[in-house]
Amino acid sequence: MMASPSTYRLSCSILGHEQDVRGLAASFFPTGAFVSVSRDRTAKLWVPNSQSMLLQPQTCKTGHSHTICMNLPSKSLQYHGIKKLKGNHPICIHFLESIFSIYFLSLRQSTFCNLSAGKFGTLLSGSWDTTAKVWLNDKCMMTLKGHTAAVWAVKILPEQGLMLTGSADKTIKLWKAGKSEKTFTGHEDCVRGLAILNEVEFLSCSNDASIRRWQVTGECLQVYHGHTNYIYSIAAFSNCHDFITSGEDRSIRVWKRGECTQTIRLPTQSVWCCCVLENGDIVVGASDGIIRVFTESSERVASAEELQAFEDELSKATIDPKTGDLGDININELPDKNHLNEPGTREGQTRLIKEGNRVEAYQWSISEDRWMKIGDVVGSSGATQQTSGRVLYEGKEYDYVFSIDVNEGGPSFKLPYNASEDPWLTAHNFLQKNDLNPMFLDQVANFIIENTKGQTLGQMNTGYSDPLTG
Repeated sequence: MMASPSTYRLSCSILGHEQDVRGLAASFFPTGAFVSVSRDRTAKLWVPNSQSMLLQPQTCKTGHSHTICMNLPSKSLQYHGIKKLKGNHPICIHFLESIFSIYFLSLRQSTFCNLSAGKFGTLLSGSWDTTAKVWLNDKCMMTLKGHTAAVWAVKILPEQGLMLTGSADKTIKLWKAGKSEKTFTGHEDCVRGLAILNEVEFLSCSNDASIRRWQVTGECLQVYHGHTNYIYSIAAFSNCHDFITSGEDRSIRVWKRGECTQTIRLPTQSVWCCCVLENGDIVVGASDGIIRVFTESSERVASAEELQAFEDELSKATIDPKTGDLGDININELPDKNHLNEPGTREGQTRLIKEGNRVEAYQWSISEDRWMKIGDVVGSSGATQQTSGRVLYEGKEYDYVFSIDVNEGGPSFKLPYNASEDPWLTAHNFLQKNDLNPMFLDQVANFIIENTKGQTLGQMNTGYSDPLTG
């Protein structure tokens, strides 16, 4: 029997944020550190603890009132900064050692989405207003116009003065000296992330659940499939070939030699962000507010008790088949647990089992040579489920269906929502479907949160105020 390939296992779970962790980046200083940002309005620097494998927060920045994202400058800069993005307000540039801002980047028009840093202090920002801007220190040097929807991903290539932008208009553009040199088409939905492999190749990920590898000349070299829902984040390893991705299917996936070699499930729905540390460890941020570090090194693997606790937490998670890779499920046609006596055929293979009136999902682990439970499937056909009080909309049942009046006297829009869904993802889909201004994203998401607070599946809340008009 061939030895199993090395796999990533939990190194530590970091409890430091109160809400979703939306951005991560490795820090060049101190060695082994990384920065996280969250919807709780904080950015934190995590540094290795010399006495253990655990990471401890060293710096915490606060003050922004909306979702914040960040990136870190390249090694060519003389300082190390945190970029914190805020809707309708400046980006604050910080020294890691100081609570004070160095300077601000002010857009004055729309919400920043992402940042990338290049040589000599150059920054590239993307925005909901369909443009990208090039900054030098606190001055906007040029505005890149050409996309027809929000610019969600930006990257500065290491050489040649080239820049990349990925947009909700499903395209990627290559820029030089402020002019669009090339448009990359192929994705069937919004482009969510970009990662640079080398001077002539880069990766992109999309809401269409695919990853593409491109040459800057315009050729798509390869398309990777594995995720079953939106892919939010992508990060490359230092070998400039392998990479990791995270998304809305509760997973982070490791891609080596052009194949998905490992699928790591998490006990939370939205895996918003990921990054690769200098030692090869993977850092993941998710909607449960927890940062998790995974490692291939046996020296940095968590204790047996921590590994078991993580597995127990994962086994108790609930899986919505609409957001996973489980397909249409009929409990009456599923096998019982005896089916788990047969080994899996590949890493990450999923198998569904009938256990009484429940449907349980298991995933095959090559490294441990066993099936691991990854959660209970809810809403499967034939399964018992409380449905009284739910609302039918467009042929589907929802926990809530809100009426949204954008303009007084104008048409109203229906916003269906289930308590198991992510409010921000639902808000984004609602605005996009109805061609509404993306500036309302936070308003709609916070409206959903406020008007479903404390409610459980099957309950309908009728007392609410309109998020756009009050």
